[in-house]
Amino acid sequence: MTTPDTKRDEDAVRRYVESLALVLSQIGMQRMSARVFAALMTTDEGRLTAADLASQLSVSPAAISGAVRFLEQIGLVAKEREPGERRDHYRLFDDLWYATFLKRDRMIIMWRDAAENGIDALGEDSPSGKRLAEMRDFLSFMLEELNGMYERWHKMRAEKNA
Repeated sequence: MTTPDTKRDEDAVRRYVESLALVLSQIGMQRMSARVFAALMTTDEGRLTAADLASQLSVSPAAISGAVRFLEQIGLVAKEREPGERRDHYRLFDDLWYATFLKRDRMIIMWRDAAENGIDALGEDSPSGKRLAEMRDFLSFMLEELNGMYERWHKMRAEKNA
């Protein structure tokens, strides 16, 4: 919601939503999910109903349903309902980027552990075992570095918001 003293060029916002969605789809996000995410990112409230999204993006409610389901699965949006209301609202998570990458940590841990299991099966001295050991070691290194990065992010964010 824009306040009376906020001026937005709604045509420019619509163009930006499509531009951001295009970038997100070029890096692998589903096109409709990218458009929904971009629409949520550009609304001041950070939350919209499926009907609002369908209207804003000029698509069917069914298209919105599939897109938000995907965004929920990957942890970019949450579905919520106000008491007494019948319509769902979709909102961005607070500290969205931290939460999203924290989920990626769990995937990296699973990948690293799967590599470890493969090393045990193939033998650490075999060529395939060495490749898996390299993968395990890289993923372990990455996890350690990410933990430090998260700590620095929280410190920087706290200082900025102080």
